Parts: sequence; structure tokens; C-alpha cells
Amino acid sequence: MIQFGDADVMVAGGTEASIDALSIAGFCRSRALTTKYNAVPEEASRPFDCARDGFVIGEGCGILVLEELEHAKKRGAKVYAEVRGYGMSGDAYHITQPHGDGRGAILAMMRALEQSGLSPNQVDYINAHATSTPLGDAVEAKAIQSLFSNHAASGALALSSTKGAIGHLLGAAGAVEALFSILAIHHGIAPLTLNLTKPDPVFSGDFMPLSTSKKMNIKAAISNSFGFGGTNSSLLFASLD
Repeated sequence: MIQFGDADVMVAGGTEASIDALSIAGFCRSRALTTKYNAVPEEASRPFDCARDGFVIGEGCGILVLEELEHAKKRGAKVYAEVRGYGMSGDAYHITQPHGDGRGAILAMMRALEQSGLSPNQVDYINAHATSTPLGDAVEAKAIQSLFSNHAASGALALSSTKGAIGHLLGAAGAVEALFSILAIHHGIAPLTLNLTKPDPVFSGDFMPLSTSKKMNIKAAISNSFGFGGTNSSLLFASLD
């Protein structure tokens, strides 16, 4: 709406509070939740790690103010980043599982890149959807490896999942992880993947998720959000510098 001139400022975000008996029972029934780390819950959410066995439900909220650039400049607003691109896909492969070749994730990221006008090798950081499920994390890693190819293999592309620190916030995940990506650009720090001790074999060479935070110049970042039923979205943020 801002791009089409229908609004100057909009508030967008997401919130979720699903730590209740019904929600937990439903996810348990679908075998989506972790069970191996009940004795050490702080280690239970471990995206991309070989020992992952399901996600941890989290609760939270993320709110962003979106504003037309010149409007923001006129009022002296602090601009953290620019929304450069958005991509969405619906592969509808399975009610809970992504397609094994990652086609939905690839298409969402490709569309975000196309709208932004950037090439894959201009992306510095990806905040992955990776929820700590055995299949989902591996498929997303393969999709990133396929699309970003040599850029990923060179080690120039930083990759992490902040769900290791906060769990899966469900309806709030996209907004909160967008904030992580924006702050990564603003502060020049790519955040780590908590509890990552032994990366999945899908990773090799210099294509590895971050197990420690990395100080780096981040000009562009992608935030992935993938959901049940094959609904996939990618947001691309860029620095104004």
C-alpha cells in the first residue's frame, strides 16, 4: 500500500501465545515437537544440528513501523533498513512437510531477489526458517545451497536460525525474525544458531550455519518464513548506506 501511494506509514507485525494444552497436544499428535531434551530444555531447540528432533513452542510478539522513505526523512525518523523485496510461494505438497527438493523455498527466495533487483551473491545473511525439525531444516539448507550455489560454498553467505534461542513463535515468528534480520544489518552482526554443536551432513566445506555470532558488513539480508501446507515467504531487507 505504501508502494502504491495509498499510505505513508503502516504498522505490521505478529503475535502468538500458544503454550496451552490444546496447542501442545495438537503439535504432539503430529510429532512436530522435541522430546529428547525434556531433562535439559535449554538445549532442546537446536536448528541444523544432527541431534535435533522437533521444535520448541515459544511465545512472543514483533511489531515494525513501515514508512515511505521521504516521509521518514522529513520527520527525522531513524531508518534501520529498507524493505527491498518480498517473495511468496505455495507448493501444497503435504499438510506438514515441505517438498524434498525445496522447490517452495527456492521459489519464495527467488521472487524476493527478483523484486529487490539484487543477485544471489549480493545477499550477506539469511535468517533461516529452520525450526529444529529433521526434515524441514535439511530441505531449507538444500534450497539455500541450490539457489546461492557458489556464493554459499565460498563461505561469504552467513546463515543462522535464531529459533535456537527463542523457539518457534508460530504466528509471531516471521515478524520477530524480520527484526533479527534488520538488526543484523544495523549492528553489523550475524547472530549465531544456539545449540548447534554438530551440523547436519547436508552442510559441507565453507557452507555452514553460524555456531557463533559473526561481526560483518551486512548490506542485504533475507528472512525466511515457511508454514504448514506449503506456504512459504521470504523478505529481503537492505541497508540504505
